[in-house]
Parts: sequence; C-alpha cells; structure tokens
Amino acid sequence: MNIPDATGQVAPAGLLDLLRARRLLAIIRGRDPEASFRTACALVEEGVDMLEVSLTGAGALDVIARVRAELDGGVVLGAGTVLTAADADAAVAAGAGFAVTPAMGDGSLRAVELGVPVLIGAMTPTEVWNAVGAGATAVKVFPASAGGPGYLSALRDPFPAVPLVPVGGVRADQVGPYLDAGAVAVGVGSPLVGDAPHGGDLTALRGRARAFLEAVGS
Repeated sequence: MNIPDATGQVAPAGLLDLLRARRLLAIIRGRDPEASFRTACALVEEGVDMLEVSLTGAGALDVIARVRAELDGGVVLGAGTVLTAADADAAVAAGAGFAVTPAMGDGSLRAVELGVPVLIGAMTPTEVWNAVGAGATAVKVFPASAGGPGYLSALRDPFPAVPLVPVGGVRADQVGPYLDAGAVAVGVGSPLVGDAPHGGDLTALRGRARAFLEAVGS
C-alpha cells in the first residue's frame, strides 16, 4: 500500500488504497487553531489517522503545517474546502498531501495539475461524471444527508467503478449503510469531532472516535 512520503505527498492511486483501507476520513474545521491541532492529535492517538483540515477553519494552513511537522508519518493529511488555485498551492506548501473540494472549481483543477490526489465534490450524476473527467481520485458525494445511503446506492448503478465518499451529516449509525451501499469510505465532520476544534471536550471526542472506528470495522 502506498503511504505518504517525507513531504506528506501520496500518489492518487495510493490515496484511493488508503481510503479503502481506513474507510474513515475525519474533517476538522475549528474556530481555535490550538484546539484544532489538539483534535488532530487526539484522533490520531485513537487510530483515526486520515484527516482533512478545512481551509475555512481559523488558522487552517498553520494547523496543517503543525500537524505535518509534529505528527509526520503518523497521519494521512489533506486540506478541505480547496476552492481556488491559490488555495491548492497554499495547502500543498503547508504540507497537505491531498485536497478535498465541495464542488468542481479552480481548486480542483489546480490540485490535479500539481499531481495531488483530490476528492471533488458532486451531487448529481452530471457532476459526478464531470468530476471523474476532471481527474478526481474519488468523488465526494456532498451533501450526503440530502439523499442518504439510498441515493449513493442509486449513483453506484450508472457509476460502478467510480469511488464515492459520502460527506455531510454522516452519523455513526449510518456508516454501515453507506458502506453497504458502495461507499469506499465516509467523510465525517461535526458528528465525529463535535466541539473539540473550538476548544471543547476531547474526552467525548475520543469516545466518538472509537464509535466511528467500530462502525467502519477498524
């Protein structure tokens, strides 16, 4: 299995292997950079080692750089909400090994240009197909809560070979149904991290992390 190199980079095929193996991508979007960093550390300590730090969080680039520097090879680290080409450039410079976008845009295309694996956000069949054509390593089905596991299963019918990752409101009790519907992994933000990235309860975070790991079968 491909793993990140010393700079945090991983090949697109390697990221897909990691998604299939981990099946859980934790999304950190916090109002407190220090708390966001502590959240990342707690997640990795509990065994959730595939992380996305959203660029809409406070000090996100600094959080990415610190996580990369201090956790090094212990984490598969990406940047989320990569909207523009400048976002993609800055995220990679900070140490992100992959990019995640809410929709097709300049950030998606720049990440592909840079050779960085990217999960491109899509909802409709047309958007899914366009994301594949643009070079998505996997397609982020967002917001997943709008359709649930049944909608993801319906997308699998015309796109059986497209790796789909539902994101947006995925609860622990929905993880199994999403995986059964054909998801290669699930991306989870607030149902997993809660208020921890804002300075909240890390003990509760650890409990939720164990629950999600159990749900994905880790």
